[in-house]
Order: sequence, then C-alpha cells, then structure tokens
Amino acid sequence: MKREPRERGAAPVIRRRASGAVNALPESLNPVLRRVYAARGISHADELTLELRHLLPVSTLDGIGPATELLADHLQRGSRILVVGDFDADGATSTALVLRQLQRLGHDKSDFRVPDRMRHGYGLTPVLVADLAGERADLLITVDNGVSAFAGIEAAQALGMQVLVTDHHLPGPTVPTCAAMVNPNLADAKFGSRALAGVGVAFYLMASLTRELETRRGCRLPAVADFLDLVALGTVADLVPLDRNNRILVQEGLKRLRARSAAPGLMALARVAGCRLEELSARHLGHQIAPRLNAAGRIDDMSVGIRCLLTDDWALALTNAKELDRLNHERREMELRMRDEAATAVRRLHLQEGSLPIGVALYDRGWHAGIVGLVATRMKDRVHRPVVAFAPAGNGELRGSARSVAGVNIRDVLEAIDTRYPGLIDRFGGHAMAAGLTLHEDRLQKFTDAFGAEVGRHLSRDQMLGVLETDGELGAGELSLETALALEAGGPWGQSFPEPLFDGEFVVVETRVLAGRHLKLWLRPQPSSKPVEAIAFGHFDADGSLHPPAGSRVRLAFRLQSTSYGGTTRVEMLSEYLQTCE
Repeated sequence: MKREPRERGAAPVIRRRASGAVNALPESLNPVLRRVYAARGISHADELTLELRHLLPVSTLDGIGPATELLADHLQRGSRILVVGDFDADGATSTALVLRQLQRLGHDKSDFRVPDRMRHGYGLTPVLVADLAGERADLLITVDNGVSAFAGIEAAQALGMQVLVTDHHLPGPTVPTCAAMVNPNLADAKFGSRALAGVGVAFYLMASLTRELETRRGCRLPAVADFLDLVALGTVADLVPLDRNNRILVQEGLKRLRARSAAPGLMALARVAGCRLEELSARHLGHQIAPRLNAAGRIDDMSVGIRCLLTDDWALALTNAKELDRLNHERREMELRMRDEAATAVRRLHLQEGSLPIGVALYDRGWHAGIVGLVATRMKDRVHRPVVAFAPAGNGELRGSARSVAGVNIRDVLEAIDTRYPGLIDRFGGHAMAAGLTLHEDRLQKFTDAFGAEVGRHLSRDQMLGVLETDGELGAGELSLETALALEAGGPWGQSFPEPLFDGEFVVVETRVLAGRHLKLWLRPQPSSKPVEAIAFGHFDADGSLHPPAGSRVRLAFRLQSTSYGGTTRVEMLSEYLQTCE
C-alpha cells in the first residue's frame, strides 16, 4: 500500500524496543506477533479480546447522565437541534454519527453547521453564533470542540440557546458554563480512558441517549453500534492513543466495513482511494481514506464530507467521494509546494543562525491555513523538534498549527507562553502532540523567540534525534507471507500501539525505478535465502537519494505486508528508511 515518504533530514537513530514477557501470551500465536504484543506491554491473553462487550461501560463516562437527560428532554419536546462540528475527520464523523442516530430515534428537526476556517475560526465562536441567530435552535451540540469556547457559549446562551458540549480536547484551568458537558479529559474525570476521540465521545452519548429513550418509550430502538464504522475512521484519523477501549471501537468498525455493512459514503471513499473493503485495516483508514475526507475541511468546506457520510444513496455518496478525491489531489499539490518552501526556510534559518532553534516557527504569506498542520508535521519529522507553521487568516491575524515530539506537551508549551506573555496569543488549544493557535502578525517575532525559549525548557539538544523504534530483526524464515498475514490480523495498530516495524541488513539482488519516484528492490537476507521484494515509495523525491547497485548491502527499516499487486498474493517489505552500509 502506498504511503507518504518519510521526510529526509539527518539520518535517524534506529533503536530496538525492549522485549516483553512473551511467556504470558498464548503459544498458539504466531511467534513474531507474540514478540510484538509483548513489546507493547500486552501481558495477558484477555487483553487481546476486542469484543464490544468489553467496552468501558457507557454510564461511567463523566457527565453522561446530565447530558443524556438534557438531550432526551429536547427530543421529547421536539426541539430544533443544531450540531456544531469541526473541519477535520474526527469532527465530520462525529457530526454524521449524531445526526444519523437522532434521525433513527425519530427526531427530524436536527441539522448541522461547520465553521468556516477563515471567517469563523475554530469551534463555536461568537462570529459563528451570530450567523446561527436566525436558525432558531433550542439546543446546540458541539462535537469535537467546545471545551474552550467561553465566548461562543456565552453568546449562544444570550440568544436563548442551550449548549451541550461533547469534546475530548484538553481543558484550560477552567471550563465554560453550559447546560451539560461530556469530556473524558476534564481535570476530575474518572472514566477509564482519556484517549477517546471526539467521535468516541459522541458515540457514548448517543448510546446513552438510545438507552434512556428505550426506557422512556418502552421499546427497542436502533443501536448506535451500527455506526462503529464512523467511529473507527474518526478515531484513527485523529491519532488518539489506541488503548484497549479504542482498539475495540476501531476493530468493530473495521468488521462492519469489511462486511460492507457501513455508511455508503465511507465505502465510496474506500473505492475512490483504491482500497479493497475485505482487506481494510486501520492503516488504510489513516493513510488513504482520512486524507480524502480531511481535504474538504483543509481547502474547501467540510460540509461536502459530512454530506458524503450522511447519505444512504450510493450514487450520491460516490459523487461526493469523487469530489473529495479531487480536493485531495488539489490539497496534495498545495502541500508539496508549501513543504518545499518550508524546507527552504529551514535551511535558510540554519545558515543564518548557525543552528536551528530548539522550537521552530515558520511563516509564509502565500501559505494556506488548512495545510499548515501538514507542513508542521513534515518539518517536525525532518528536524526532530517541535514546529509551528503559520498562514494568514485575514485582518492581520495568523493561524498556526503546532506539532511536537516525544517529551514535549505542545499544549502545555502554549499555555506557558500565554501565562508568561499575556495577550501574545489570541487563542490556542489542542493535545499533547498537536495544537492550534492564532495571533496577530506583528507579534510573530516575539512569539518565535518565546516558543524557542519555552521548548528549550522541556527539550535538550541531545534529545533532538530522529528515532525509528523497531521490533528488531526477522529471521529469513520469518520474512514470509504467513508472518505478514498474522501481523495484519493482529491489529488494529495505531498511535501508542504502533504497527510492527523491523530492521535488518540485506544484499541487493536487483532494483527497478517505478514512475520516476519509487524504488523497487529484491533483497536477500542471507546468502542462501530467496530474495524478498521491497518497495520504497517516494524514494527519489529528495535530492541526492541513493540508488544502491546490485551486490551492495543496505540497512532497511520496514513494515511487513501482503500485496496482491500483479494478481498473486505475496510478502513485501514496505520501506520506512533505507541506507547503504559502509
């Protein structure tokens, strides 16, 4: 499967994970999978059971009771409800899930609104509320946002609208006063997982609502578990940790997709992305489907993405999916240009200063606010330190996206800057590894200096090494289709439960260049073993990329996968990093 190439900066350090206690796991498991599980802290066979009945109880999510009562009462009164979403895949799937379930519960007076990135900003802002004034809504439900929407919630309540906040973002020292709030990351939350994505919170609320209405009406109602395909996509796309609870949600959602029992729009997205539903994995969701959905929110309007997920009409779903695919091609072209410009800016900064700051801030007047998060991610991977990238947002305001590395909570960094320099940052919010902010253009230099200084309080230069953490070497007999299939079935893999990555030295038997960008290799692990296919996508995108000759030795960090390209199913090594051996 194609994936974006790694950014090439300094050569990464390849470090092998500590081995775990394999003896506690069933001997019936594939030996490689057994080692991989143990290295991820799986210490008991029960932890591998990912059935829905093992999900953390709905009633234990903090705030779920009052929120359920509030929402059930509004449904009983026939209130007009507006779902206020976000312009990413987590927000889109959350919005679609809530609206779909409300409709199946018999409520036909609900709709959605998504803020315009440039005009409204993020979440429930006063500007957005002003635009909603004529909607005559009785209740606003925020999904994947709201925990920091003080002014927006106050404005909505002044207009007579109640606000129910569902969110998973980290709160500040205080939270807004609203009718009800559900967020597993509140300071005093006792729920068994703080890793729920926004769509996970929305799923729990709809499950609780359905149960409450069954009690009130005395009848069975359609289960929200029917929409676990949406939960799986939003959870994987938002890069939240795949703890056991989230792995259950993702696994159950993938089952629905593989069985073709999913939203037509999601299946249409899989089709235009070239994914085979019966082989769909979390990797496909994260690398092929989510980018197409996210493209709408990045460079256009996420409404088209939400409409794609809402429709049950296959023809309309496919039309919307094709439009999202077109937007994704456009997004990719913009991103490549911006990445090249960012890389040039980093090189120039390095030359001017002699060394890069510990925290890097980048800005270009020609950049798009919806793409800067991708640029920050790529540059963070390149320079191995936190990066924030800014773009103009109009009226002299800049909108930035920050991405971090292990050991630095980027939201805490922004909060510390806000505390040290009140008024420097207009707004900020996010997670430990990703955050967003706005500030005025004339404050950019002061922020840049403050950002570098604050990151330096958390990170030393010795820590700024790119690390590829692997699961070690595979024996020649383990480089097999059987192993690849076992690893694929052993998922879902994702954030904090990483997909297996291996490393080793190989002799190059043959190479071939594909489409001028990709390097196909046949590698021999041992003199007497058969060659194994490998592919390095985007290998020649960077200047000076090596092309190892036959007979040379290379060190490869790779993922093992099955491939059916060409009509036969066989094993293939997917390169994450390739270097020649001295």
